Amino acid sequence: MGYEMDIDHLIPEALGGKTVEENLWLACNRCNKQKGDRVNAADPQTGALVPLFNPRTQKWNEHFAWSDSGEQIIGLTPVGRATVEALHLNREVLAHARRVWVAVGLHPPKDETPDVSEVTSEVAEEGDG
Repeated sequence: MGYEMDIDHLIPEALGGKTVEENLWLACNRCNKQKGDRVNAADPQTGALVPLFNPRTQKWNEHFAWSDSGEQIIGLTPVGRATVEALHLNREVLAHARRVWVAVGLHPPKDETPDVSEVTSEVAEEGDG
């Protein structure tokens, strides 16, 4: 129920994105393939072209929420809705995995998603030890 992970360029190399830490993020292979070289997608509610969610600069909880069952991601904002649709974040295989995780008490996450700068500094501190 896991996917191969890719290092995603938030701004794709095809659009001039650099291979530097600030532009890289870990993404499941299928989500990364769905994203392709896009940085924008249409909000399914309004049709407006909006940026895809950027986990380095935006907070997950401001753009997304979990459904009551924990198996679906709900886009709360134009960015969230466009990202859910563009990356197919609620495809059946992911919903199935989330149902299993819910059944064993591993999902949805209970804590707020940490700020990227906090995670980066914690990893750096661990590496210094």
